[in-house]
Amino acid sequence: MAALAWLLIPLFAVVGAAIWGSWAQRNKTIGDVAELAGYARFRDAMERSHSGIAGTDPQMAPAASASGVRSSQVSG
Repeated sequence: MAALAWLLIPLFAVVGAAIWGSWAQRNKTIGDVAELAGYARFRDAMERSHSGIAGTDPQMAPAASASGVRSSQVSG
């Protein structure tokens, strides 16, 4: 009976390797296509939201104030 147990260990290893191998070789392009389509939708949405900024009122556009911006250089 002990010999049968020692023969089952490699058998389970082969079955596990076959399952892992089939999972690793699966077709992964389906998820990539959906992800790329989502990225294209995001890019289109960003282009639409930024297209109207150039024609806005300059007083309404955010601007950096001179007093709030500090230089990274040390004056000495």
